[in-house]
Amino acid sequence: MKENYLKELNEPQRQAVEDIKGPSLIIAGAGSGKTKVLTCRIAHMLEQGIPASAILALTFTNKAAKEMKDRVSSLVGSEKVRYLWMGTFHSVFARILRTEAQVLDFPRNFTIYDKSDSKSAIKSCIKELKLDEKVYPPSEVMSRISRAKNNLMTASAYAADDQAMQADEAARKPRMADIYALYARKCRLAGAMDFDDLLLYTNILFQQNPQILALYRDRFRYILVDEYQDTNLAQYLIITALAREHRNIAVVGDDAQSIYAFRGARIENILNFSKDFPEAKEYRLEQNYRSTQTVVNAANSLIKHNARRMRKECFAQSETGEKIALLCAYTDAEEAFLVVSSILDKVYRSREGYGEFAVLYRTNAQSRLLEEALRKRNIPYKVYGGFSFYERAEVKDMMAYMRLVVNPDDEEAFRRAVVTPSRGIGDVSLQKLGTAALFAGMSSIGYIRQGDLEAAGLRGNIAGRLKAFSEMIETVYNMQEEGANAYQVAMEVARLSGYLPMLREDKSIEGMSRLNNVEELLNSIQAYCGMAAEGVELETEVSVPDAGEAAPTLERFLKNVTLLTQMDGQEQPDNERVSLMTVHSAKGLEFSHIYVVGMEEKLFPSLLSSNTQTELEEERRLFYVAMTRAKKSLTLSFSRTRMHWGNMESNPPSRFLREIDPGFLNQPVPDVFGSGTEEQEGRSTWSREGKFGSGGGKFGSREGKFGSGGGRAGFEGGNTWAGRRNSFGASTPADRPGGQGFKAGGASARDSFKAPGGTSGKEGFSTPGGTPGPADFQAADASSLTVGMYIEHDRFGRGRILSLEGEMPNTRAVIEFEFGGAKTLLLKFARLRKL
Repeated sequence: MKENYLKELNEPQRQAVEDIKGPSLIIAGAGSGKTKVLTCRIAHMLEQGIPASAILALTFTNKAAKEMKDRVSSLVGSEKVRYLWMGTFHSVFARILRTEAQVLDFPRNFTIYDKSDSKSAIKSCIKELKLDEKVYPPSEVMSRISRAKNNLMTASAYAADDQAMQADEAARKPRMADIYALYARKCRLAGAMDFDDLLLYTNILFQQNPQILALYRDRFRYILVDEYQDTNLAQYLIITALAREHRNIAVVGDDAQSIYAFRGARIENILNFSKDFPEAKEYRLEQNYRSTQTVVNAANSLIKHNARRMRKECFAQSETGEKIALLCAYTDAEEAFLVVSSILDKVYRSREGYGEFAVLYRTNAQSRLLEEALRKRNIPYKVYGGFSFYERAEVKDMMAYMRLVVNPDDEEAFRRAVVTPSRGIGDVSLQKLGTAALFAGMSSIGYIRQGDLEAAGLRGNIAGRLKAFSEMIETVYNMQEEGANAYQVAMEVARLSGYLPMLREDKSIEGMSRLNNVEELLNSIQAYCGMAAEGVELETEVSVPDAGEAAPTLERFLKNVTLLTQMDGQEQPDNERVSLMTVHSAKGLEFSHIYVVGMEEKLFPSLLSSNTQTELEEERRLFYVAMTRAKKSLTLSFSRTRMHWGNMESNPPSRFLREIDPGFLNQPVPDVFGSGTEEQEGRSTWSREGKFGSGGGKFGSREGKFGSGGGRAGFEGGNTWAGRRNSFGASTPADRPGGQGFKAGGASARDSFKAPGGTSGKEGFSTPGGTPGPADFQAADASSLTVGMYIEHDRFGRGRILSLEGEMPNTRAVIEFEFGGAKTLLLKFARLRKL
């Protein structure tokens, strides 16, 4: 048996497995078989007669622990691993704490709070201290307390730390220490620990009780730690304390894949291992069994730009493989189209299933356009480790507000919106309101406006809050009735509702992600308005109205989204779907074909995570992780423009692209887009007169304002639409104008398209060299355009005019675009440049 498992190892792997005495640092490059080394090392220990109970193996996930235990069992038999201590840091230390709980004055059956339990307790603390959740967002408070615990700061230590107090004062959150203290007290009274407490109290246990530390040192004479580069201070101190005497410790990791600093991970732990254990032996697992030579060598050329790194030169003995493909798009929407077209092309050529493809992005918000592009082509997909865009809580919250503005009688939307952000309106009050409204034959908002709140048992502050909420919806509703377009209405409801300010106050990682998702939702509305304002006939189930006929309304946008999300009924198993995920979620995974999108400055590297050299090096490591997920092919894409809070901005391609040895790329990386100075510095934005989607009527141009007429179920306006009236006076007929939905299956990329002086965009750049950036785009006079002419649109890219219909100024052009298929544009609004 011994001969069998050693025979499968290469020489560095075999050495790392057999040398079980003393400290060992196993530097395992991506795809180098570290799991095999760990399992074989444990099996070898057992074969050498070391008792399973003397071995402690720590991992970061239950899945990894189970996989390793199963593999060891298959090598030496399940009986030998029965008493092996193997599991996550939290599960192993929870086991120790339950055994020693009385020493810490906790019950042995203490409760372990999960994230939702902790958040609920923190919200209770904020309320008891009479603080405002908008100033102290629970998720941000949780994040700060978690960081403190990972740095071994108890509530009393936190309050006594001048640096922490100064940071809280600077953040205008001076009562953070009070929340922490109350939360800690509540947990102890409840006999509960959260996940961070499991590490904090294990450290306290060992520090304050040397005899207990000595007991566990004697028990765990051999220690193995997986993913050592991801350990935080609390974990590091426990590990080194346990290993200090016997010193039989093996840590496995890759400094180039240390990407969790935001969770408290310290790359110093692996970089300084040889200082902690000067006699440590180093084993470098450099042979990559996953990727092609091209991908491995390209990743090597990238990571060499990091100053703080361990010496390692990964290599692959597999085929050379194809060069890394670069895709350049005019817009973020076109980028999604190009990526999906490339996936379809590869599926057709390779006959591989969709499960072999993954698209990685830096932020969750980037998934929206990809999801829409995949839906349009009927390609099954899954969002790994999260929800699809329109299923995310913050997106559903904002959509509830929008639904309520369109139809104030929407009860489900009302019940979701009225409680987020918190307004101090509880379930009991909402139940009273719902009962009274039902009895009166009204919607909840209708009853707030016309009913007797006091008779319903709703008095004082509660009644005032309900009325304030109704008046806010009324204000935004009037904007809509007076001709505001969908984006203007959506931005106003986001602001007046307090939802956007609430998210902006939350500085936690989770809070910033939620803000990004809401921004992306608003961007999608702005893009919709822009398409309608330019007279573009979208590839939807119902066409957008002619430009100038009416503002693109929120109602029509919501119908678009409904039609889009109805395409989600995908029944394929997960292994037959394209995977969408953040790069962080991709750690430890592999796919035949990897796409990394959004490779632009300010996005990857992130604007928020590249202020210092340390942060920039972590961003580079994150990109290294993304690259090394690929087995067969790697495609990197970037966009010439990307929407940011309603405006199109231009950023240069990511510096990381230029750091890859150009010999491994299928074409050179352009330094900048366009020639303007601001663009070269990555700061230019474009927002031509009227802005993207600003078309539509002016406020006050329509009659039938809020409350202009009487009515049983609320306030009826003076409009002439037939059908049931809603609480704000607008009727809601089934045939009211609008309601677009995106068609499944759009046009494919044109392989043979080639405009004069340009190059084919197939698997490459869709812009000829020297193409003007958005800021200096000079549109041609519409009357000079003719059928057959090659043109360039400032957002859709290059195309050829197939036909011209109608007389000026209402002439429409049908244009076949290189990427995006045929579109019909109203020339008086379209911006076209002759090629």
